[in-house]
Amino acid sequence: TNSLTTIWKLFRNLSEDQQRYEKQLIFEHPAFVKLCQHLLRDARRVTRGDLVFCLHAVVNLGVPQNTLLVQTLVRVCQEKLNQLDNRCISVLATTLAGLEKDKNVSALQAGLQLLVEQRLPTIRDVFILQNLMRCLGKDIPVFLKKKLEMAVLKEIDHLTFPNALRVFLALDTMYYCSIPILNACSKKIQENIHDVSFRHLILILEACYSLQYRNIKLFSAVADYVNSTACLLDKRQMMLFLSACETLGFQPGELMDIFAEKVTGDPEFLNLKNLLTVLRGYSRLNYIPRDQKDLFFETLHNSLNKYLPQISNTELLKAVYSLCVLGYLPQRALDELLQKDSRDELLLSDDLYKEQKEVMLRSVKACVELDSPSFTKPAFVLTENSSSLISLNLRKAREALIELLGDENMFQQSVQLPYKYHIDFEIRMDADRKKVLPISATDDHADSCVQRLAFLFVPLSAFCVGTTHPQGKLALKMRHLNKLGYHVILVLNKKFQEMPNEDAVEFLKEKIYSENAFTLPEVTVQDSN
Repeated sequence: TNSLTTIWKLFRNLSEDQQRYEKQLIFEHPAFVKLCQHLLRDARRVTRGDLVFCLHAVVNLGVPQNTLLVQTLVRVCQEKLNQLDNRCISVLATTLAGLEKDKNVSALQAGLQLLVEQRLPTIRDVFILQNLMRCLGKDIPVFLKKKLEMAVLKEIDHLTFPNALRVFLALDTMYYCSIPILNACSKKIQENIHDVSFRHLILILEACYSLQYRNIKLFSAVADYVNSTACLLDKRQMMLFLSACETLGFQPGELMDIFAEKVTGDPEFLNLKNLLTVLRGYSRLNYIPRDQKDLFFETLHNSLNKYLPQISNTELLKAVYSLCVLGYLPQRALDELLQKDSRDELLLSDDLYKEQKEVMLRSVKACVELDSPSFTKPAFVLTENSSSLISLNLRKAREALIELLGDENMFQQSVQLPYKYHIDFEIRMDADRKKVLPISATDDHADSCVQRLAFLFVPLSAFCVGTTHPQGKLALKMRHLNKLGYHVILVLNKKFQEMPNEDAVEFLKEKIYSENAFTLPEVTVQDSN
């Protein structure tokens, strides 16, 4: 046991290249062969602790799973399972997590789960608990996940920073969102943010996304720390962080200004992969650098033009769409994209993302028309009701509007507009915005006499996390509705549904008649926790 564990400890500290070389030397060494034969012969006489540590070392040194040695050690562990102490259980769980499922491994994993369930009340060590969470993984029954959660909660007041970080990431591996544990771990992580490695910062953000955990204080602490060390970040780290924020829908504005400076200061940094990451991140988060808008767009446009001969049609569509969302039309790339051959290849491709590509291409075409400097607001906008049925989450709004306006002829619901845009409710008012006009009476009036209000009931996910700053897709829709002559009023649907009926009516009244209703103020909204 001492020989095997010492070899493993030395081996794990080597680089990947060194490990490959040393592994060959180890396996070819006659003493190692004798050691394995000796272990195979005496496997059933080895003590329980030595048995588990031998299996751990042998597996991690790369001895193939289908060898007689590994299979024998797995079977003997199964026989001695009930004799293992808590530390051995933890090590065994770690070892099994690295093995492929076969008959013996599956049987041992099933037995281990039963043993963990029995032993949990006696396990007080948070390190062992988090290791069990991480190694048992997402496939264990929900009731066992809950028992692990309760065991950690009992020790939550004694949580150290290293264990808080491990527990936070272990919950992600187990795919189990325990808000009390995540909140406690987040607090410890924020207090010790300067001790968190960059790799772990990315893992924290990725865990928040997969667990749908939105903690604005944690995100801000991470962003502030990365901001303070931005000058030390290399290009790869910048892209990783931007991509993690984009996936979360979190906009670290100050940091994005710094990243933009780095992009404009060193355009060669933008290889195709990085260019697509930057475009996707800034467009989804709907962020344009404050002081260098023109230079930023010019840099991105020039980089995109450089890659036009080698870029795929799908990547070209994504790049052009991202720039269009930000309100910039890259003419040369647009010409390339809208060529018949490129268009046909995109729309005829039979892949999982065909519908998504169609939507993006339609948005690009809308941008070409509506964002063109030559576009003028139409005197009339052709509308139609897409359906007489109204979705469940809009019924409350419909009833509130009827109560407020007195008649359902005073508004339109589920309105379909040109360019495939859809609005939940349309209300028309006189030019002074003092009076709501019947829909039928205003159909023949020029838009100069009528103000059109477009109500959009949107989910919280349509905004950047923690704010009411619309993400790119919603911002694009708002911009185009404005071009079509609509004043857009955004309503957070979840918040509206939680209002009592009287408050809902008053809320809509204020939105309709208030002069400030057309802009949603940039405010912080409460964590979804």
